[in-house]
Amino acid sequence: MVISRLNEIQERFGYIPARELNELAKELGKPVHELHGVASFYPFYRLKPPPRATLHVCGDVSCHMKGAPKLKAQLEAMAAASGGQVEVKHCSCLGQCDGAPAMLINDAVHARVSMDELVASCEAAVTGKEVPHRHYEPVKGPFKTDPYAREQERYGALKALVASGDIGGAGGGGAGGAAVLAKLTAANLKGMGGAGFPTARKWDTVRGQPPGQKYIICNADECEVGTFKDREILKNLPYLVIEAMTIAGLVTGADTGFIYCRHEYHEQIHILQDELKKARLLGLVGDNVLGTGRKFDLTVFVSPGGYVQGEETALIEAIEGHRGQPRNKAVDVGFDRGLIVYKGGLWGKPTVVNNVETFAYVPLILSKGPEHFKGLGVNGSEGLKWIGVSGDVRNPGVFEVPMGTTYEHAINVLAGGPPPGRTLKAFAPSGPSFGLLPAKMMNLKMDWGTRVKPVGAILGSGAVVAVDDTRNMLDLALNFTRFYRNESCGKCVPCRVGSQKLVDLIFGLLQGTATERDLEAVPRLADTMVLTSICGLGQVVPSPILSLMEFFPEDIKAATDKGARRAAELAGPAVQLTSNGRHL
Repeated sequence: MVISRLNEIQERFGYIPARELNELAKELGKPVHELHGVASFYPFYRLKPPPRATLHVCGDVSCHMKGAPKLKAQLEAMAAASGGQVEVKHCSCLGQCDGAPAMLINDAVHARVSMDELVASCEAAVTGKEVPHRHYEPVKGPFKTDPYAREQERYGALKALVASGDIGGAGGGGAGGAAVLAKLTAANLKGMGGAGFPTARKWDTVRGQPPGQKYIICNADECEVGTFKDREILKNLPYLVIEAMTIAGLVTGADTGFIYCRHEYHEQIHILQDELKKARLLGLVGDNVLGTGRKFDLTVFVSPGGYVQGEETALIEAIEGHRGQPRNKAVDVGFDRGLIVYKGGLWGKPTVVNNVETFAYVPLILSKGPEHFKGLGVNGSEGLKWIGVSGDVRNPGVFEVPMGTTYEHAINVLAGGPPPGRTLKAFAPSGPSFGLLPAKMMNLKMDWGTRVKPVGAILGSGAVVAVDDTRNMLDLALNFTRFYRNESCGKCVPCRVGSQKLVDLIFGLLQGTATERDLEAVPRLADTMVLTSICGLGQVVPSPILSLMEFFPEDIKAATDKGARRAAELAGPAVQLTSNGRHL
């Protein structure tokens, strides 16, 4: 595989030397320019030797709110005195929002310490000392997601499925797995990465394809701003994900699976690899799953970075060894978007792509039944939800909650509410994707049916960001929109150009140079991006500014009034003209 080989070269040399790229091209029988195009696309790869120390500061919303700009400025001053031996850059969300500010020191993630401690670690790296990866204690259980009280009981759902014989034949087709699909349907399990597509429908679509090569992929990329719940599922419950993927393989006829994990999740990658070794020794994955004669080979695929790889077709492109850009979809000519990947997925074969959290619920549903799973919800909702709460709260973290939990309970009870002496002004229900809502709406419940105009359904991935009354809402909207601008793959014009236009407009509002007339273009630009962007990234870029225009008109008006005054000052005194257009 191209990406895994590039990862090996990067690991060995610290960058990808031209000679190694040339040798790899000869070995794989590919043009050098093609491999160079892949290596230059991903932020993880370097094509030149790195400096003595690389210091990359997360600049996205939770870290931004916790002092990242000040930290970056301090490190830039340090770098200026190093004679070019230190690189200081912005980087996008590292999945450590509960330990903000977070940063990479020579590709090792550092968070959950004071800024003074971060600076001290950076100073050590600048002098050439090795700064090791930090270990972070996982969230403590027990978890309702886990149906197994003891380690000996793990993989019980897989064993029960094999014992029942309801697995169909190799390659899929036929009636095998019907009981599994019936339970997932009855449980109403949806895609927990934010899309909410019915899980059983995905699996059944791939199962129904003619026998042949099929794939199962777990999307563990988790690069959305404010999202870090999968991080804890992978640390605490890796066996549930592996078990569910194997079950999916037996049900659909797939014999190969990939866990696509972001490269910054060093601990999670090692945990998954260790759990896979155990599973292979027990015959739970491999060439002969539990004596069935069925193969299911599972590999951890380490992503070379980039938020857009969270989009399933971009993720597939990366596994295939290409630039991770979303594919044009048949949905543009009327097909059902939910079925596209599964009919023509990885290497053109039927493919199931599900999120970490989605897979994690499968053993629970199969072991204890759909009604048990649905009964875990509250306030008329069904099931469970893992969420991450960050921003202006006393106890940020990951929480396993009943579906139907209110945002007020998550923020004020589970996460301890705002810091002393502050009140909440707003919250983001799921990172930047659904904008910013006023605090008075915190009584809304987390549920797929909860919708708010103009941003629509707000559950998303469960990335809750709390905002107190000291924050500038336009500053946060700019931060959100810059993230999307920075992470756009650049493939489609509406996203590439539209995201920059929105950044310029919000910056203008902050600087007092934008007026109400400038805002009139936002709805038209938003409609264009939603209708014509290839993937979901371009479609949600307008959400932050649209939500401010809808729910925080006073902040918008204060900015446009300032712009109007400034425009009037620049225009000077009014000039009277005669009827022929000449000055009086």
